[in-house]
Amino acid sequence: MAVGHELARRTGFKLFHNHHTIDLVLQFFAFGTPPFQRLVGEFRRRIFEEVAASDLPGLIFTYVWAFDHPSDDAAVEEYASIFRARGGHVVYVELECALTERLRRNETEFRLAEKPSKRNVEESRQRLLDLESKYQLNSKGRFDGRDDYLRIDNTELSATVVADRVIAFFDLTCLDNQASTASS
Repeated sequence: MAVGHELARRTGFKLFHNHHTIDLVLQFFAFGTPPFQRLVGEFRRRIFEEVAASDLPGLIFTYVWAFDHPSDDAAVEEYASIFRARGGHVVYVELECALTERLRRNETEFRLAEKPSKRNVEESRQRLLDLESKYQLNSKGRFDGRDDYLRIDNTELSATVVADRVIAFFDLTCLDNQASTASS
């Protein structure tokens, strides 16, 4: 999410992080229940359809992808196809990070401000650990070599440095020359 914010700030793209829908639906239905899944999926689809039909310059979507679940592959493809059907260009950035660092970042002030469901820090930590043990959350190089895909281990990198790499790799246009240097 922090990288998404940095990319949005520098490119003018809108950021749609996965908790925009998760936290909304959690007010009504428990995580993972059928109504939760349906509503999160439908809200995302509808937002993607409206953005794809708009004159917005682009959209950044963050998503925790279980690479060992075909349903997640299908969801990602469905979301991407909405943009492709309207002539949009879709690219993928996979961020890998050591679990200890992910746990630390999960409790930062910025993340807690952006994601209300993470404010119960103990519960959020356990959910992260459960996801880590239950799913394959890294592609293990499955998409390496594709022109539309970039994988970065950001364990030791700031959001600014990661955004620099994404912007350079995909040759994204920045607002008012806001590109920084990879050494920042």
